[in-house]
Amino acid sequence: MAGMKLTLALLPAFALAAATFVTGTLDPESAGMSPARLARIRMRMQEYVDAGKTAGVVTLVARHGKVAAFDAVGFQDLESKTPMKKDTIFRIASVTKPITCAAIMTLVDEGRISLIDPVEKFLPEFKGLKVNPCGTRGGINCATVTPARPINLLDLMTHTSGLPGAAPAGEAAPGTLAESVARVSRATLLFEPGTEWNYSNIGIAALGRVIEVVSGQPFERFMTDRIFRPLAMNDTFFLVPAEKEGRVASVYSYESDGLKRVTMQRAKFPAPEGGLFSTASDLARFHQMMLNKGTLDDQRILSAAAVEAMTTSQTGTIKAGFAPGVGHGFGFEVVRETLGTYRYNSIGSFVKGGAYRTYGFVDPTRDLAGILLMQRTNGGGDVADEINSFLAMAAAAIER
Repeated sequence: MAGMKLTLALLPAFALAAATFVTGTLDPESAGMSPARLARIRMRMQEYVDAGKTAGVVTLVARHGKVAAFDAVGFQDLESKTPMKKDTIFRIASVTKPITCAAIMTLVDEGRISLIDPVEKFLPEFKGLKVNPCGTRGGINCATVTPARPINLLDLMTHTSGLPGAAPAGEAAPGTLAESVARVSRATLLFEPGTEWNYSNIGIAALGRVIEVVSGQPFERFMTDRIFRPLAMNDTFFLVPAEKEGRVASVYSYESDGLKRVTMQRAKFPAPEGGLFSTASDLARFHQMMLNKGTLDDQRILSAAAVEAMTTSQTGTIKAGFAPGVGHGFGFEVVRETLGTYRYNSIGSFVKGGAYRTYGFVDPTRDLAGILLMQRTNGGGDVADEINSFLAMAAAAIER
């Protein structure tokens, strides 16, 4: 009896240790992946650096909850020749969006909001918006009209709200998230909510403001309490602490005569649509949580139902997204047809790219996740050569 008690006492600790997601230890064998083929990823990324296409790249591949490959090549800063490191901090731009949507879904899980709630229920600036029946055109019969229904939260997360990419500029630059979102009151919808797709940063920014109104907390604090701290995303911030600024990668533009450094302005407030700084390790933890249907290291962040909603294409046959064959879930693009498998992503894979060539993907069918981080303002978007190579090579490294 005493031996049985000892065995039972040990089981929870053993199970917890087995479930821990660790990015600092490589285990391609447990991941069922070929070390030789994984090594090709680093070699290919180095070729892009050597060709002057990018200053540096960090890549991470995980499968079956084990990190199979984690590499850094090139430079964090070209001018100082600071080497790129695995813990380099990147501006992840729009890879912020699915993290913001995950925060919204925690409120849905708690019954505090519904996906079909009109946005104006929380943000009065959304009341009275009009739609231009001619889209972006003007002319006869193009006078604005009241839309058939108000914009709801689901519309914002799928970019089907009809909102333009950004709200009209005001006389003074906004100093807070609330001020930024308030400018939406001067916007004209491009189409009836839910009928078409148009990538809208102001729509995602509004989600952050809804979080503030519903929770009674500043957006950044809510994100820290509900997402970053429970997931141990210790290097993820909207404003990088002074002691970590030396780890932030420089941003470059790819020009005809080479890479040119871009001067970046410090943000005045947290931007839900694209303001996060993060690392490959931290982003891998978020994506692994999504792959695990809402849990990581015995911490439940989202319900399995929330993850399913986020990672299902909600846009039907509407042309959506920036890559072939995808629809749009909540913050993520979702591969919905065979055309979208050109990078060896399975149908049902969910992905997200950022403006500085940052990228995360999850392929549930293969139990595979990956992160690629660069800092370049142009050159291919979500179908940049480096991203296409990385996704295909990650899947090609699977042995069993």
